[in-house]
Amino acid sequence: MESSIVIVVLVAVIFTSLVLDLGLFTKGSQSHLSLRQSAFRSLLWFLLGLVSVASMYELIAHLHEIHTFEQLKEYHATYGKPFKLTADFDSSMHAFKTTSMWLYFSGYLLEYALSIDNLFVMLLVFKSFKISEHNERKILVWGVLGAMVLRFIFIFLGSAAIQQFEWVLYIFGALLVFSGLKLAFEKEKEEQDPANHFVMRMVKKVFPVSEVSNDRGHFFVRENGILHVTVLFVVLLIIEFTDVVFAIDSVPAVFGITRDPYLVFFSNIFAILGLRSLYFLIGHGIDKFWALKYGLSIILIFIGTKMLLEHQFHAIGFNHIHNLLVIIGVLSLSMIYSILKPLSSEL
Repeated sequence: MESSIVIVVLVAVIFTSLVLDLGLFTKGSQSHLSLRQSAFRSLLWFLLGLVSVASMYELIAHLHEIHTFEQLKEYHATYGKPFKLTADFDSSMHAFKTTSMWLYFSGYLLEYALSIDNLFVMLLVFKSFKISEHNERKILVWGVLGAMVLRFIFIFLGSAAIQQFEWVLYIFGALLVFSGLKLAFEKEKEEQDPANHFVMRMVKKVFPVSEVSNDRGHFFVRENGILHVTVLFVVLLIIEFTDVVFAIDSVPAVFGITRDPYLVFFSNIFAILGLRSLYFLIGHGIDKFWALKYGLSIILIFIGTKMLLEHQFHAIGFNHIHNLLVIIGVLSLSMIYSILKPLSSEL
């Protein structure tokens, strides 16, 4: 199976999933999901992600078109020797596929967890600007599509930079440690005054902003013959700006797990699928897992430290399985702690 065929199949799955979740070609699609609907759909999308994890065992060799021992050796040297290469081709190929699958799973879990924090910011933005439920769906469609495009650009640039300049990994590592510390010590996010938002101030310097109600769902309107942008358009820019900020954190984090661009890209994209359902689930109270923020900060600091001290971690025998156990362990403990000690009891 050629690499191009596998990519076409995966892209087709992603596109079909987007159509189903976002209702791209369905007029009058539900603008709001109940707790039961959002929980059920979020579970379905998460299961699809797990299917992609299992599929990666068979697909990764085809994606890189690895059919000979020499091609496998070249991959091993190019992507940081992520698995043990032996004299036997079959055992080495099995190690390659198995390791790739677990690395992909680690990246998927990490990106899925980070997307929860991203969506919580979106929820606060919508509340601050008093966006109607109907227009939330419109913004979410463009927000998810924009997130995918940004991930592709960041991953392409990041992969190219790492291949040319390995020291870029140290910059990524330092960035992740800083992001983790910032996430741990920043104040709880609060609704902002729309008029004082950074993006709103920047837009007003370039375009006139209409004060017309955003219920009509337009991004642009004409007033007295002059083209104005609407508040809805400003909100879209804020969401895309938020996507950029989160991409700066999430993409280096996955590169801290694997340098394979296919594993990085598809783990990102499959984690993004179903964001609309997950958004409504957050709106129904999943953000009560308040300690998840601190769990994510620990994971970012851990991955950043591992990138900075890669040789030392290898020397003590730290591998991809340990990496996955740390991610699962920290996420699980932070969610369990949130349940045992609700935020109200901390106040």
